[in-house]
Amino acid sequence: MQAFFVVLNDFSSLGNDLIKCHLSRLMGERKLKVIDVARATGLHRNTITLLYDETAVRVELEAMDKLCEFFGVEVGGLFERTADSSGVAKTGPQP
Repeated sequence: MQAFFVVLNDFSSLGNDLIKCHLSRLMGERKLKVIDVARATGLHRNTITLLYDETAVRVELEAMDKLCEFFGVEVGGLFERTADSSGVAKTGPQP
């Protein structure tokens, strides 16, 4: 089986996060712990912790799907693209 993943941060720009993960907010609103989400989704605690702390550099599509299903959100409710590599916020598809 082939693994698919999404790159979350661009380290070539030294700390300019391109993707914001809202997992900590979603968990906080529901007063959930990492272990609660791990048990409910079947994901490894480390995967959840990396996303919670926003230190993950990639995430598998299966993990994204499980988290979106568990929290009842679309991908845009879990992740948000905040800027391009120049630090300019993106508002939509660019020509």
